[in-house]
Amino acid sequence: MLENPRSPRVRAVAKLTKRSARTETGLYLLEGPQAVREALTYSPEAIVELFSTPTGWEKHPDIRSKAADADIEVEYVTEYVLNAMADTVTPQGLVAVVRQTPTSVKDIFAASPRLVAICEEVRDPGNLGTIIRAADAAGADAVVLTGRTVDPYNPKVVRATTGSLFHLPVSVGAELADVVEKAHAAGLRILAADVKGDDLLRARADGVLAEPTAWLFGNEARGLEDEALARADQVLKLPIFGRAESLNLATAASVCLYESAFAQRAATVA
Repeated sequence: MLENPRSPRVRAVAKLTKRSARTETGLYLLEGPQAVREALTYSPEAIVELFSTPTGWEKHPDIRSKAADADIEVEYVTEYVLNAMADTVTPQGLVAVVRQTPTSVKDIFAASPRLVAICEEVRDPGNLGTIIRAADAAGADAVVLTGRTVDPYNPKVVRATTGSLFHLPVSVGAELADVVEKAHAAGLRILAADVKGDDLLRARADGVLAEPTAWLFGNEARGLEDEALARADQVLKLPIFGRAESLNLATAASVCLYESAFAQRAATVA
């Protein structure tokens, strides 16, 4: 059992809360039973180390079973050690070190996707994590991160995805121009979500949302720059029916992705 929270090994795990360490090692941190469960279910080969308190390990027989099936051994640690490793105050007894597995933009569009989320300059970890989760829930085929979008392996992003990071391909560090070019070549229409756009309800009525689509979402504060908007085939905005000044980025992205998911499925049934 690891008992010393100041040991080099514990410190190496704790450093993964910093981007520099994640970039250097190609690893990142998972905390809590839900995240570990999803990793064991969908990407067990990416798990490098698995740590748990004895009590935490006993609480989750399904995780024990999945780890055994994947031939992954758990290393017991004390509560003090687990707290030293984790980014959260309450890591719930389980922490894992996982290998980063981004997907190339080329591979994403070679797979003939019908619905993709492109995040340009999204800076808030909670927003990005929620967009990845919403894209997963809406049945999107991938999420592509461009510009200076926050690192998807940031612990706050990982937590906000609630495991969706393991469910669909995520591309990191692409240039928007290249992404748009490949999306067009794959037959996708680029729809930009921005307050400067046309009413989304009109696009719904025109059948635009049923087409293979890559939604483009921008920065929380500034939205999309004019150069980015110019790359889109159409710019759309969500109508505000109440008195709210605007919608949170992640909420707006969720609505847009679901609008496309509904339209695409309705077209398939018809």
